[in-house]
Amino acid sequence: MITKSSAMKVYEGDGDLLMQTDRHQVGQSITLIPDALPSKVPDGTRRVRIMWGQHLLEDVLIGRYRSIVCAVNGRDNSHGIISQLAAMLPTSQWDEKSITAYAAHFSNASNRPTVLKIDMDMVEVLAILRPAGSLHLTIDHLSHAFEIVAEMIAHNSRRLPSASVSFLGARANALVDIDGIEPPFEKVLSTIYEAGYTGDIYPPPALWQIRAVGVFARYPFPRALDDLRAGGF
Repeated sequence: MITKSSAMKVYEGDGDLLMQTDRHQVGQSITLIPDALPSKVPDGTRRVRIMWGQHLLEDVLIGRYRSIVCAVNGRDNSHGIISQLAAMLPTSQWDEKSITAYAAHFSNASNRPTVLKIDMDMVEVLAILRPAGSLHLTIDHLSHAFEIVAEMIAHNSRRLPSASVSFLGARANALVDIDGIEPPFEKVLSTIYEAGYTGDIYPPPALWQIRAVGVFARYPFPRALDDLRAGGF
């Protein structure tokens, strides 16, 4: 006969007691809220998975993804994830200088972004290059670029599974909205989703410290959030 404990536990031993949130008032912490319980009839809605607490570079290095979406520019990519990938992937023949030179070759006066394909053997980087005359990556740039990315993935299933950076907290490739300020994470999610992208996305580490704000693990968010915004309960 199987004997079940009165309450399901996460950790062995005293782990559950030791990891109670009121014992940890400092450090990185998030509050993850399920948007729905699992159902016997799966919901067929395509969604973007939000990879809270996961590490993109580690996941790429162990082969979880076939394509990665990030930004690139024709001047300086020394702080970008694209150069980190080039340096860490064992069979990549790219480095920061060659990536930057390659991006500079495609810079043009168009007001539309370009999506560059950079093959790093283990993974293909779909790098968004903003127009040459733009100081920053904009929401409109992001929308146009992800329409291209979505089409590229749809026409080549070997680019799946795919993941994207959040484009938030960047230096040389900073993302701004129509008012010239960095947009909320939700705006990034809605922009790439409406453009047709439904891969994974990795939130910026700065958002791992917002324990007072509940977060969801996928997008679109549940309708209850909009009801709350409208004054409902």
